[in-house]
Amino acid sequence: MFVVIRFLFIDLIAGCIVVVIILRRRPTLIAGFFIAGGRRLIFIKTRGLLIAHYDQSYPNRVSLDLPKVYPITDTQLSGLSHAEQVLRLIEGGATLIQLRDKHAAPREFYREAAAALQVARDHNARLIINDRVDMALALKADGVHLGQTDIPAGAARRLLGTEAIIGFSTHNIAQAKLATALPVDYLAFGPVFQTLTKENPDPVAGLVALWEVGTIKGSLPLVAIGGITLLNVHDVLKAGADAVAMIAELIADPGKIAENMSKMLTLTSTHPNNSSVS
Repeated sequence: MFVVIRFLFIDLIAGCIVVVIILRRRPTLIAGFFIAGGRRLIFIKTRGLLIAHYDQSYPNRVSLDLPKVYPITDTQLSGLSHAEQVLRLIEGGATLIQLRDKHAAPREFYREAAAALQVARDHNARLIINDRVDMALALKADGVHLGQTDIPAGAARRLLGTEAIIGFSTHNIAQAKLATALPVDYLAFGPVFQTLTKENPDPVAGLVALWEVGTIKGSLPLVAIGGITLLNVHDVLKAGADAVAMIAELIADPGKIAENMSKMLTLTSTHPNNSSVS
């Protein structure tokens, strides 16, 4: 059987080689055509395109018991330093916290993150740095959370080592499917609902898409993010999320950060924990 390829495009997305092929025949007719050389292929069909993702398997992920509630700091929203937010979140029961700062200059963020990391260390909590692999490396933080346009996950893993926690953001089914083959320790998906804490947010994904990601994620813990509140958190966990990442609901009122964190942990404690990875 011969297959006519009208267009072939090869690119590097999130550290993986992605081949996009436009065909005259339906993609399903050649789904096995490119399986060769012992490489694993992931095929994604979308509107006449066949996306073949060449990847390697990364079985040795960090052993991560992901807490149900994963708070993220924001100095502009809370009006507090990262260190003060971390302290109040820990007082409310947080054990894993992400530092996120899209506005501070590198040196300023380094000083803030160093102070926050010391607070976390003093209380046996773990600290993840958003985006900045260089900061995580320099500070010896517990890990990094990467977005779609950040340094590739494979490069981050080589820099930070096998013990670092690496999270990865996805915003649609195709991105999530590709991410399952990356050397990351948890998968974030969203925004599940409309969010006001991110400039130029991606389109709202919704609970149905979250459920679909839950069916393809394999053993990776799934963290839902975007517009999650006390009122909708049960729906999010029922849709398949192992944990919820939260900003505004926890820290928008700086005087109630510890209270909000404790309340959210209590509210989510009734859901079974399926997020332990070894």
